[in-house]
Amino acid sequence: MNRRRQHGQSMVEFAMVLLVALTLIFGIIQFSLALYAYSFVSYGARCGARYAMVRGSKSSSPASSSTIQSYVNGLAFPLDTGSLSVTTTWNPNNNPGSTVTVTVSYVFRPLGAFLGTSNITMSSTAQATIAN
Repeated sequence: MNRRRQHGQSMVEFAMVLLVALTLIFGIIQFSLALYAYSFVSYGARCGARYAMVRGSKSSSPASSSTIQSYVNGLAFPLDTGSLSVTTTWNPNNNPGSTVTVTVSYVFRPLGAFLGTSNITMSSTAQATIAN
């Protein structure tokens, strides 16, 4: 009879430890996904500014807001591009010597409701001087 109680107690302890371990594992996965998204937002802004920098008005194929957005969306392979926004501004225009500013924003939605239901908005800005 004592052995049967020990077996039941072990199952309860295993269930409690398993719950904590799985919560920890899913939390680490969620944090990793958020960190990757934040890293991409920064990378996407730099790449977009670099793309616009070498495609000024004197270039054979000048950059526009839509081409820069398409370029950055093409880099965002594993992310949801519907939650990604790319904003480009030129100061004063797209001529060499002017500056281009690219801002990339991404709304990160956590996978599990138990980790939090609020979305996290990530944003990064990069600026470059138009060379061509």
